[in-house]
Amino acid sequence: MKITLPIKSLIGINWLLTVVFSGIVCLFLFQNKTEQHPILYTFMTALAITIISYANIYVIIYLSKKYELNSPTFRLYRCVLTYIISAITYLIVWPVFAFFSKKAWEQDDYVLLLTFILSSVLINTLILVLQDFVLLHTQKAHTELELSKLKTAHAEAANSLLQQQIHPHFLFNSLNTVKSLYKKDPFAGDTYIVHLANFLRASIFTQSTKVSKLEVELALLKDYLEMQKFRFGSALCCLIMLPDEIIDNYYLPSFSLQPLLENAIKHNELTEEAPLRIVVWHIDDRIIVSNNLQRKAVKLESTNNGLANLSERYRLLSNDEVIIKEEDKVFSVSIKLLSNEYSNHRR
Repeated sequence: MKITLPIKSLIGINWLLTVVFSGIVCLFLFQNKTEQHPILYTFMTALAITIISYANIYVIIYLSKKYELNSPTFRLYRCVLTYIISAITYLIVWPVFAFFSKKAWEQDDYVLLLTFILSSVLINTLILVLQDFVLLHTQKAHTELELSKLKTAHAEAANSLLQQQIHPHFLFNSLNTVKSLYKKDPFAGDTYIVHLANFLRASIFTQSTKVSKLEVELALLKDYLEMQKFRFGSALCCLIMLPDEIIDNYYLPSFSLQPLLENAIKHNELTEEAPLRIVVWHIDDRIIVSNNLQRKAVKLESTNNGLANLSERYRLLSNDEVIIKEEDKVFSVSIKLLSNEYSNHRR
């Protein structure tokens, strides 16, 4: 989000500086009994400061359209342009004052010329400092607003993730599966309960961690996969092709892989004659979860919360995109591996 320039605040600082500085000059001139034109000097001082101040604002507006406010190019061009404008303003104001005060304007008076240039530098430096203070305050407020929005987005994503992980529909299906398994095969029911307990335990304890080891994510994925195999049998096949060095040394946002498996099962037909084949593999620094497309004849209503939630969490953690592709009857989701558990991963 682009920062809105605080034009009103900058104008307010300009007028404050003009009044204060002109007041100081006025008091000094009135105390100097030999000075014959204190009012005129004060007016010309106020005029010069006002012109330079507004010129500074227009320079900021002009440069901000081309460069970032904090960029070195913006600061360099701003200093060069404003100091030049300030010097020219003083050199123009003096002949005007000389005309009204009926004093001769001497082109070769280098001491007077140097005095005016130094005065312009002093005034412009003071203006830059005050305007920088206003800009810095605005940027700080903007940063705090962005941070607040990110925290809100993260909280919403975490809440959505929790709802997704322990969905009442999932629990209902799981309990029905346990009930039917115990009727047919108590040992299978016990095995299913172990996988379900592992899955629910991970759902609860990973709420406090944004990032998990890939090894942990795979264990969670396998627990969920084993539960689904009790329901679908050979109609569901999942092949995990990840080398140990990848599994041991990389991280993913917590609960990244399981929603992808759930999404594939939810939207595709699964039969023993035409099984759903899911492959988990990697290319370079990305993990890819792909499946053959066998869309259900009756389309289920989808809120897209799963993929949207994953994309939002990746954006907050690493500023990286989740790549979703659908081609040649294959649907795939590519997510970037994270190399450091404690880094915020943002570029």
